Amino acid sequence: MKPMTKLVCLATVCALAGCSASSQDELTQWMESQKKQTMPKIAPISEPKQFNPESYTEVSATEPFSNQKLTQALKRESTQAAVNGALIAPELARHKEALEAFPLDALSMVGSLIKTGQPVALIKVDNLLYQVRPGNYLGQSYGRVTKISETEVTLREIVQDAVGEWIERTATLQLQERSK
Repeated sequence: MKPMTKLVCLATVCALAGCSASSQDELTQWMESQKKQTMPKIAPISEPKQFNPESYTEVSATEPFSNQKLTQALKRESTQAAVNGALIAPELARHKEALEAFPLDALSMVGSLIKTGQPVALIKVDNLLYQVRPGNYLGQSYGRVTKISETEVTLREIVQDAVGEWIERTATLQLQERSK
């Protein structure tokens, strides 16, 4: 054999001798002794605080979880729903007019006149001119014309607020001067 091959064989035999079972046993014993010596550090749990119950001082008032309180709330809610229903119900039952198909900002007042003693506003939308009298409807929010002056049309609209309840609000449509 060549000297290099002999050297490689000798290194392999030495390496295998180092991995014998006796070194494994020593390693296992050392790990076991380390486990026994190592103790985890655990902070002690604090004592629970003493619970002091509070007495209910509002005995004379309505109890917050009673049926009476729930009944009162439901009555208020149903009354409000009836008021809201009475406000919007007539609007839903009638036939819609032509100018209710357009949003209020698409309509423009271009003039006014008095016809048979009654004020009339001239409303322009999509290059068409409409005559509007008090009591007619405009816009998509159930806007009913309440007043017509030389410079504006005043409407009463019915809209939903943030809570979803129907409320009335006033809106105006201003006279638009012709641009050149």
